[in-house]
Amino acid sequence: MVSRVIPVDPFDLVIFGGTGDLARRKILPGLFRRFCTGQMPSEARVIGAARSEMSSHEYQQMAAEAIREFGGGRECEDGTLDAFLERIRYVAIDARGTGGWEDLQKLMAGTGRIEAYYFSVAPSLFGDLAERLQSYGMADDDARIVVEKPFGRDLATARELNNTLAKYFDEHQIYRIDHYLGKETVQNLMAVRFGNMLFEPLWNSQFVDHIQITVAETVGVGGRGEYYDKSGAMRDMVQNHLMQLLCLIAMEPPARFDPDAVRDEKLKVIRALEPVEPHHIVRGQYEAEPGDAENQPDYRTAVGNPRSSTESFLAMKCHIANWRWAGTPFYLRTGKRMSRRSSEISIVFKDTPHSIFGDEAGRHRNVLSIRLQPDEGITLGVTIKEPGPGGMRLIDVPLDMTFADALSHDDVETVDAYERLIMDVIRGNQTLFMRGDEVEAAWAWTDPIIEGWQARGEVPKPYDSHSDGPDAAEQMMKRDHRAWRKV
Repeated sequence: MVSRVIPVDPFDLVIFGGTGDLARRKILPGLFRRFCTGQMPSEARVIGAARSEMSSHEYQQMAAEAIREFGGGRECEDGTLDAFLERIRYVAIDARGTGGWEDLQKLMAGTGRIEAYYFSVAPSLFGDLAERLQSYGMADDDARIVVEKPFGRDLATARELNNTLAKYFDEHQIYRIDHYLGKETVQNLMAVRFGNMLFEPLWNSQFVDHIQITVAETVGVGGRGEYYDKSGAMRDMVQNHLMQLLCLIAMEPPARFDPDAVRDEKLKVIRALEPVEPHHIVRGQYEAEPGDAENQPDYRTAVGNPRSSTESFLAMKCHIANWRWAGTPFYLRTGKRMSRRSSEISIVFKDTPHSIFGDEAGRHRNVLSIRLQPDEGITLGVTIKEPGPGGMRLIDVPLDMTFADALSHDDVETVDAYERLIMDVIRGNQTLFMRGDEVEAAWAWTDPIIEGWQARGEVPKPYDSHSDGPDAAEQMMKRDHRAWRKV
């Protein structure tokens, strides 16, 4: 197997918020790794833009430190890091004023390269940046902007944000980035479904009993307390990350692997989601770590709000009202300070119509598990005879394709989600980016759920740190004679 690296055309990438945490941890190290592989052409430039006053040389030094710290220990051959740093420039910019914009305009003028602008800043600055890019002549028809979530905090603000960006850029120029969609396994969802005759005929309510989507984190809110307490698990995770995973699992086959064809099918799934009944929702807040409340406090202490009713855990039972999935429940679960860090999608198939082995053989189901993290891979549970004499005893064994093992060749490289998505921006491929109407449809489904529990005055249920969440989430599954898969 040979890993093919296809170079992109020369480009200029401007990172607004270029001194921020995302730029240091993900964007700059990711670009450097693409440079090492030869995918990023030597003519390309990376331009940091932020309020801090510093020279290009000082910014290059900052970038070098970030690459050494977050680049995965890779510095390529001697001289490659220096060659990458030579492609880096810096401009001090006032996002809401005029300072630095003429300098950036001169730097970008007449290069003939692809121009991409990464808005690694608060959403409140998106409109200011877009307006100035246009007024200084940098928002031409070929320019592209990348915007990070949150894409609003409800339907009204999402529409306002979309309308603001639409004043200066067309939809085909706007790349709403969700790093979950850049994960290798997430993209493999489509390959597994639509590239294998084995699965697609079974991918419907006739054969699938239910589907579970779990994104669990062992960490608490950390330094994001102020932001998180205004968002909660629904806004921070379900409305975007889990919603996108659900869409990829549930959507109809697109006519072709084309950005709008794929996103059209995802949009249909969101619009087919039924309202969620209150008894199909469980919200929770984590408690302090026993014996270590000082270092690992409870949620309310961590966010500095002793009366907070924001959820750090959310479990839901959802239904999709269409022919393919009528009657098949989708269980979504996400939480902080859980027992194990894990992101997994499990397709649980129905029992065989009739067991020829009798009751003593027990109940056995095929489960297709798609692990997004930490050990990316796909496992299919298959029922076989237990080895040895003594009759027909059945056991379940996994057919396991852990990517780190199956694809651990010197010529196959694991690519970080941000690396892949940034290169897609340069290529002009929007397949893995959310469209404006998709974002608004997600909020249109989410808002009534949030408004409902606020109107009912519900308080999240407490759960132990490093557990599987509130007992009520287990009870919700037991009522359906099902159980959460262990994360």
